[in-house]
Parts: sequence; structure tokens; C-alpha cells
Amino acid sequence: MDPSWLDVAIAEARTGLASGGIPIGAALVGPDGEVLGRGHNRRVQDDDPSVHAETAAFRDAGRQRDYRATTMVTTLSPCWYCSGLVRQFGIGAVLVGEARTFHGGHDWLAGHGVRIRVLDDERCVAMMTAFVAERPELWNEDIGVAPG
Repeated sequence: MDPSWLDVAIAEARTGLASGGIPIGAALVGPDGEVLGRGHNRRVQDDDPSVHAETAAFRDAGRQRDYRATTMVTTLSPCWYCSGLVRQFGIGAVLVGEARTFHGGHDWLAGHGVRIRVLDDERCVAMMTAFVAERPELWNEDIGVAPG
């Protein structure tokens, strides 16, 4: 898992933030390091709660015959929904930018044989920390915390 792959996901997260959304980006990388698909959280922009960064990257990659040799690269620890996607399709590895601001399902995935690497990348931490401070209501909506 090449840490430089995270640059693609960070660029996607910045695109999402610049378009009024939540700054989470992802890429699905093939066994030879080629980017098969990329995407960012578009829940706000598309008014669709299912368009998380990982699902957007997965969809952008198109149909693959076998996902075992692919790596999902994401700026933030994957939520349960996205962890389920990784498990359902047998994606072999997940490269996580950071898990400080949100600790999703990457431990569960590791327990099911998915290779996990958490980079604790300061760019990802800074981007999410600033977003959570500036837009707590949108962040809480994204992670499923009920208002009030």
C-alpha cells in the first residue's frame, strides 16, 4: 500500500469541500497501482445519502471481475456502510488517511482478513478537524447522530 496513493483521495476530498460538501475522498487502486476509480462524498451536492467517498470511487471504477487485489484508499476511516462495501466485494486492503476524528469499521475489516494501514496523515486530520468545527450539524448528519 503506497502512501502516495492517498494524494488522489485528498484531492477528491478538497474537491468535495470546495463544492459545499463533506471533505472525504477515496480511490480504488488496482494491483499495479493504477487508479481504477476516484470519488468524494457527495451526499450534500447530490441530495443522496448513499454517495459516500468510497461508494463514489467504487462506482467510478466500474465492474471488476475480482476485487481481492484492489485497495480502497480513503481520507477517513470507513463508516459501517463503506466497510460493508469493502467486505461485500472482497476488496483486499484499505489505506486510511486518518482515524482520529472518526474511528469507523477498519478494525472490524482487519478481523475479517482485510489488510489495513492507517497513515494518521496530518493533512487529513487538519481538513476533518476544521470541517467538524465549522459544520458540526452537517458532520453529525453524515455520521448518523440525531439532532438535539
